[in-house]
Amino acid sequence: MTLSSPAIRWFALLALCAAYLQGGLVKAFDFGGAVAEMNHFGLQPAVPLALAVIVLELGAAALILSGRLRWLGAVALAVFTVGATLVANRYWEASGHDRFMLMNAFYEHLGLAGGFVLVAWMDLRERASTR
Repeated sequence: MTLSSPAIRWFALLALCAAYLQGGLVKAFDFGGAVAEMNHFGLQPAVPLALAVIVLELGAAALILSGRLRWLGAVALAVFTVGATLVANRYWEASGHDRFMLMNAFYEHLGLAGGFVLVAWMDLRERASTR
């Protein structure tokens, strides 16, 4: 098995989607916790937003892993990740160790969003080359 094999590619996509699969499933099985998370970040109305996040995380990951509209799932998770990190990792409002931890998480999430943009770009490029 080489680095360019379809299996390696699929496992890399699975790793990229892992946090969203885990997050979506945890929220789905603990919906009260998902609603509490929305309330914690001041997001209202909490119940429909929690449901939307679950659908987005699981649905977009499924698109990416299935290859069906992969670019759309990747763009959706990139936009969601940037939005979520702007809400949850506001390091510019923190100080001390909290600032350090939030800043790390903020930039890690920007990198993750960049990875999804690359997935979308590669998928659209592949689609264009097969036409």
